[in-house]
Amino acid sequence: MTEVAVRTADRRQARVPGLTDPVVMVYLALAGVTALGFITVEARGGDFLTLTNVVGILHNSVVLGLVALGQTAAILTGSLDLSVAYLISICTLVAAETMNGQDSRVLPAMLVVLGMSATVGLINGIVITKLQVNAFIATLGVAFILRGYIEDNYTGPAGKVPVSFQHLGYDRIGPIPVSAFVLAGATVALWLVLRRTRLGYHMYAVGGDEQIARLSGVRTHRVKIAAHVLCSLSAGVAGLILASRLGAGAPWAGTEARYDLESIAAVVLGGTVLAGGRGGVAGTLGGVLILAVLDSVFNQLGVDPFFKNVVRGAVIIAAVALYARRGQRAGDNT
Repeated sequence: MTEVAVRTADRRQARVPGLTDPVVMVYLALAGVTALGFITVEARGGDFLTLTNVVGILHNSVVLGLVALGQTAAILTGSLDLSVAYLISICTLVAAETMNGQDSRVLPAMLVVLGMSATVGLINGIVITKLQVNAFIATLGVAFILRGYIEDNYTGPAGKVPVSFQHLGYDRIGPIPVSAFVLAGATVALWLVLRRTRLGYHMYAVGGDEQIARLSGVRTHRVKIAAHVLCSLSAGVAGLILASRLGAGAPWAGTEARYDLESIAAVVLGGTVLAGGRGGVAGTLGGVLILAVLDSVFNQLGVDPFFKNVVRGAVIIAAVALYARRGQRAGDNT
C-alpha cells in the first residue's frame, strides 16, 4: 500500500471514528423516535417500554441488521446489492432441505449456505468489476436469476429445520435473544475489518475516489469483489436465522420483508453515503434500530400500512437531506 493510498484511507477513516456527527445524529434521532413513540403509545393506553416490547424490537432488528451490515460494506465502496432479498429466500430453502430435520446435517447445511452465498457475492463482484456493469443493473440481474430459480422449483415452504437449530431463532439469554448476539458479533467483526485491516482502509479509499485509489496502487477490483462477498455472506447468515425461526425454507422469506430496499434504507439512514467512502457500522445499526422502533410503534397503534410507508420514507428523506446539508457546510469550512 503506497503512502498516497494510506493518506487517502486515513482521511476517509478520520471522518468515521466511533462518534462522528452522523453517528451522534442517528442515535439522537433514535432517542427522539423512542421518546415520541413512548409518549404516543402511552397516550393511547398502550405499554411501549415493556420488557416484552423491547425484546421484540431486538428480535425484529436481527435479520435486517445482518443484511444492512453487509450492504454497508458494499455501499462504502460505491456499490450496492439488490440481490440480497432473493438470496435470503434461497438460503432458507437450501438450509432447510439440506438439514431435512436432522441434527447431524446442521453444520453441513450452514457450510453449504455460506459457500453458496459467497459464490453469489463473488459473481456480483466479478460482473461489476470485470464486465464493467453498473452495480444496480448487475445485482438486479442476479436477483432475477435467483428469482427465476425459486419460482421454477418451489411453490411453497420446503425442507425442515431440526428443533435444535430453531433455538437460534427463538431462545434468549436472559432478556436478550440469542440471535441478537449473532448480530452483535457480526457488527464487531465488520467494525474490526473496516477500522483495523488493510481491506477496510482500501474500501474507504475506493469509495472515496476509485481512480485515485487505483493510481495509488490499490487493487480496486479485488476490494469491490471482497465487499460483495461480505455482503452476500451477511445475507446468508440472515437466511439461516430466518430458517431457524420459520422451521422450514420459504420462497418469500427475503422478498416479503423487502430486505433489499430496507437494508439500503437503514444504511443511508445511518449516515453512510450512497456514493461511498463515508459511513460505518455504528450508524447502520442505529438506522436499523430506528426502523425497528418505528415498526413497533406503528404496530401498537394499528397504523395503516400506507401511512407507515409514508412516514418511513419521510424520515429517510429528511435524514439524508440533513446529512447532505451538514456535509456541504463541512466542505465549505475546509
